[in-house]
Amino acid sequence: MDYKVNYDNWVTSEFLRADALAELNAIKDDEKEIEYSFGAELEFGTAGMRGIIGYGTNKMNVYTVRRATQGLAEFIKANGEKAMRRGVAISYDTRRNSELFAKTAAGVLLYNNIKVHIYPEPRPVPMLSYAVRKLNAFAGIMITASHNPKEYNGYKVYGEDGAQMSPEATEEVVKYITAITDYFSVKEVEIDNIKSKRAFYSVIGKKLEKSYYAELSKLALSKKAVKAVGKKIKIVYTPVHGSGFVPVTNILKRLKIKATLVEEQAKPDTEFSTVEVPNPEFKETLSMGIALADKIKADVVFGTDPDCDRLGVAIRDDKGEFVALSGNQAGILLLDYVLLRLKAEQKLPANGVVVKSFVSTGMAKLICQNYGVELVETPVGFKFIGEKIKQYEQDNSKTYIFGFEESCGYLRGTHARDKDAVVASMLFAEMVCYYQYINKSVYGRLTEIYDKYGYVLDTTDSIKYSGLHAMDDMNKAVSAMREKEITSIGKYTVSGVRDYLSGERKADGEVTKLDISGVNCVYYELLTGGFICLRPSGTEPKLKIYYSIKAKDKEHAEKAIEELKENFLALLS
Repeated sequence: MDYKVNYDNWVTSEFLRADALAELNAIKDDEKEIEYSFGAELEFGTAGMRGIIGYGTNKMNVYTVRRATQGLAEFIKANGEKAMRRGVAISYDTRRNSELFAKTAAGVLLYNNIKVHIYPEPRPVPMLSYAVRKLNAFAGIMITASHNPKEYNGYKVYGEDGAQMSPEATEEVVKYITAITDYFSVKEVEIDNIKSKRAFYSVIGKKLEKSYYAELSKLALSKKAVKAVGKKIKIVYTPVHGSGFVPVTNILKRLKIKATLVEEQAKPDTEFSTVEVPNPEFKETLSMGIALADKIKADVVFGTDPDCDRLGVAIRDDKGEFVALSGNQAGILLLDYVLLRLKAEQKLPANGVVVKSFVSTGMAKLICQNYGVELVETPVGFKFIGEKIKQYEQDNSKTYIFGFEESCGYLRGTHARDKDAVVASMLFAEMVCYYQYINKSVYGRLTEIYDKYGYVLDTTDSIKYSGLHAMDDMNKAVSAMREKEITSIGKYTVSGVRDYLSGERKADGEVTKLDISGVNCVYYELLTGGFICLRPSGTEPKLKIYYSIKAKDKEHAEKAIEELKENFLALLS
């Protein structure tokens, strides 16, 4: 791809927006920036596309959004008039240009006579997934870059089942997208002037939102406990300037649990100016909430990311100090709570199943075994959990109970097919009530879990990459590790190696087939029961490393993890 030719074609186009021309003229002497902006096309995969906001074929802007939407429109039209009438549900978060990109996508669909259902204000991923299913839409579009830094935005596409679009359908959409070589050829209807297309345009109203909250309310597990202590507990909540503000506060009100807002982070802010990154996985992102919780003597702190599909939590330990839970810790607490309460109410299905990504904590298996529930693993990405839910509904083989990923993503219920921080907030708030009702604490329950199953520490590290070839460089790093014969990492014996690209596991000189393949990931099983997993991130230019170690207590586990990291990074370099 000749980036100089592409750059010249854009700056000389009569269709280029004035702000785009000004931005591109400003980099006319910056060869590296021109190459990054025009040396590739923003990749469209099963998670849609995500990139730095700016003008160029390799960035998020109205032209790349128009092109992607026209490709989706061609796919929908190829599926016939009925698919066009069912249309596309659209939502967006609070990032830079999110509303603009949502209206741009809507305008392209309208130009193609495809029905549009759009939220009038920022609403989160799970509400978009719910809308696709409830409105019987043929597809969905969510404008978001999730927890990425403020410089990013993205475009996620959902199938008619409410899950992120399948690889097969995505492949078809990509064919239509790549056939569009002239970015300026795509036309759209101006949303503010849609008189001629009014019959194709529908604003999603309060009725659908109320039905979403009603569906979540059906998932309550401890109504008696909530009624008894719900007005006594104190929750601090921060939407971190994102789309979670309305739905999370609404669902807590339904429980009659009052949440105190971090007011400085309640309003939308495209710059996320109060945090370094809007990622509730990090304790720093919850710091303002923790400070407020200490001030008002609250019990727990919740934080959601911009598109409200991830929930970060901080709870008080046995010394009364706040500790931020990892996604794995929150996941096992919620998993244990859901199974505990279902069993107590004699509602645990005989064919029940829990689904998690294979990089999430191994403690889930021990908990599921204790309750007699099957555990299924998927590749990283909640769309794969969504696919399992669809499969189980179609063949009636299993009953989905709960799913989670270590990156703070959780889903109970099948109202949505993506992670849902709204239902996770509801469940966690309910769990706080339940343990207080029986004179325990959430931290106390976590301690009991460790006492019962053994202390497992799971941490994630990452190596940042940059530039036009970041993804290629990350893939090469994983491939290089794949070629190495690794039998030990420091003092830890490697008992097996899973290559999720070939779908093979090697152990004791034997090769067996895995259920998962086609994923560029290498997974080292440790004889002591832990693991190390290496994979490129699908959303950021980061090479992610997952460490899991089992030890007799936290102190020994933390020491072991540091040794493990040092030895593994030496092998990686």
